[in-house]
Amino acid sequence: MILNLPLNVYAEANDDGAEEDGIQAESVILMCMDTGDVLFAKNGKEHLSPASVTKIMTILLILEAIDNGDISLTDTVTASNEAVSMGGSQIWLEVGEQMTVEELLKAIVVASANDACTALSEYVGGSTTGFVKMMNDKAKELGLENTNFENCNGLDDTVTNHYSCAYDLAVISSEVMKHPLIKDYTGIWLDSLRDGKTELNNTNKLVNTYNGITGLKTGTTSNAGFCIAATAERDGMSLVAVVLKSRTSDERFDTATALLDWGYSNYELITPEIDESKLTPVKIKLGEIKEITPSINENTKICVKKGSDGAQYRYNIVSEISAPVKKGDKLGEIVIENESGELGTITLCADKDVKKVNLKTIYSYLLINI
Repeated sequence: MILNLPLNVYAEANDDGAEEDGIQAESVILMCMDTGDVLFAKNGKEHLSPASVTKIMTILLILEAIDNGDISLTDTVTASNEAVSMGGSQIWLEVGEQMTVEELLKAIVVASANDACTALSEYVGGSTTGFVKMMNDKAKELGLENTNFENCNGLDDTVTNHYSCAYDLAVISSEVMKHPLIKDYTGIWLDSLRDGKTELNNTNKLVNTYNGITGLKTGTTSNAGFCIAATAERDGMSLVAVVLKSRTSDERFDTATALLDWGYSNYELITPEIDESKLTPVKIKLGEIKEITPSINENTKICVKKGSDGAQYRYNIVSEISAPVKKGDKLGEIVIENESGELGTITLCADKDVKKVNLKTIYSYLLINI
């Protein structure tokens, strides 16, 4: 089932009750990760350097490789010359030094280590070039139109076409947080490697200060300014605030805090009260089966403004559809509204494929019914 909510996407900073004084950045997005709806935006699709917030895409590909069984947390990775040559934040890898995937992943998430990031990208992608291609391919797969990566770590002193936007980074952050493993690392404040010889201190100070924080990644360069993708969960609702090009570190954290607070003060998740008796079957013209009932996801929730009471439901379902039908094809929608207007729509879909009848099927049918 697909959710489409009529929220005020890309509102200006002083619209919808948000305080303009709280937005101290060139570009921001506040997104509900449960539904993908943008609750607030300022210059949400402006191309900017994401600095080390780039690493959320690197982290996503590493998590997918672990989940797919391509690599494991206990695998040993050997540091290359290229990995060791990375500047900026690092754990000071030496050429030939070996660490596990888990140690390097922790170094990336907690300390934003560029050398660890490069070493793992080489391990997953075969080379940094191969890994960057994977990053851009994943961006296309996610439908992101305002992102292009040239490296895995976000260092932007030598790149010419490395950019993203607040909206795209919010989408990537949402994908990362679908992997439960990431929370084993994003909540760490202090840790260490090399038997305590190398200290890891989380670059995201919201881990220690914000109620419900779950992650995710900071970034800073002279070109990008101070950036953060901050994720949080309260009352069963998950939000991500992406802040790009703040002037100071405090301003990025203050802006992320203001956005998250505003989101939790003004929005909530509700479970639609669907009357399944009104999900009437749809006839299938020339299908191998005669009809199909529109499907809904019992776990679906929608994000609405608080105080959106008195919801009513309109069921708009097509009467007939022609075969072939593919799983996920739209069969209708449920419009949810109240006196203030439309709260949202739920797209009803086919839950299976239905092939078009052929001569063999017709002949078999006739034999059975003679």
